[in-house]
Amino acid sequence: MNSTRTLLLQLLLFVLTIISTSLAGAEWMFGRPFDLPFYQIENPLGWEHFWQGFRFSIPFLGILTVHEFGHYFAAKYHKVKVTLPYYIPLWLGIGQTIGTLGAFIRIKEFIRSREKYFDIGIAGPLAGFVVAVGVLWYGFATLPTLDYIFKIHPEYQKYGMGFARVVYAKNQAGNILLGDNLLFTFFKTYVADPTRLPPPQEIMHYPLLLAGYLALFFTSLNLIPIGQLDGGHVLYGLIGNKNYRIVSPILFFVFITYAGLGMYRADEFAIANANLFWEQFASLGIYIIFLQLCYSRIDENNALTKWMLALLTVTIQLGLSLLFPTVEGYSGFLAFGFLIGRVLGVYHPSTDDIAPLSNSRKVVGWLALIIFVLCFSPKPFVVL
Repeated sequence: MNSTRTLLLQLLLFVLTIISTSLAGAEWMFGRPFDLPFYQIENPLGWEHFWQGFRFSIPFLGILTVHEFGHYFAAKYHKVKVTLPYYIPLWLGIGQTIGTLGAFIRIKEFIRSREKYFDIGIAGPLAGFVVAVGVLWYGFATLPTLDYIFKIHPEYQKYGMGFARVVYAKNQAGNILLGDNLLFTFFKTYVADPTRLPPPQEIMHYPLLLAGYLALFFTSLNLIPIGQLDGGHVLYGLIGNKNYRIVSPILFFVFITYAGLGMYRADEFAIANANLFWEQFASLGIYIIFLQLCYSRIDENNALTKWMLALLTVTIQLGLSLLFPTVEGYSGFLAFGFLIGRVLGVYHPSTDDIAPLSNSRKVVGWLALIIFVLCFSPKPFVVL
């Protein structure tokens, strides 16, 4: 009975996630929300737009599903007890979402083998990456003409094909742009027809490109070689527990330091107004408290460590702001850093079996870390 109820719950969550990602996909494609009783707008989306949203949800959930079943079948291969994926729908109807918080499988037993951790961890990102590359290749190779943009923004049509010079010269405050990564740049440069390549401000209206880009983004997040992320399983398998306990906290420190670059600059404290100075100083204090929470599980036996790391992070960030006044990271990564540092943990569970990986697995492991570099975007989303 319990297994049947669990299966029905998983199926329900999957159906709800199809609906929520289709709603979100339509909103990205057409640039406006659906009609809701509590949110009145002009020219809202309707049912015909919802069905168009499947052009986003099918490839996006397809990639996500392949990723999760990569983990699932690898676990089954090693006879590790595991559940089918649980999908997490999320659509609010207000603001931009992607319709989901992802999916996860539950491993129902302790894994004692370094090799099993490696295989289960790496299978998902590699499987999803292959499908994401196929989606992006097809999406860039079959781009419609730029008339497609006029269907979304009919007000641009009066400017003709030179609309970009006029429209984007105006105030674009609040608009969201997709960032870039090495693989996305490759497709734009070598696969897309340059006469059909949309401006950066319009790429999110192309469902295959958006689905593929988001897939690369989540692949890179999963492959960050820290803690118990998929990339953490991979690096743990490659270098072993002793080395991993040294390398993972260092990488986490670098990640947090990069994420917060530019949030506070040294010259911002050189102000004559005492009230403004103390407001800025208090804000910095809250930020330091947040940082120590991120570092709280690095050394749970010494409370001083997390505060020293937080202060060192701020010192480096302020110092870099003096040397390079325009340098900035991506503050959106701080939330993910908090999740890793406070919830998931920076370290990896130790295993009884400490035998090194085979040479073939080592090659695949380093390939996965190269894929991380190809997919990683320093600024995945840019708000103008």
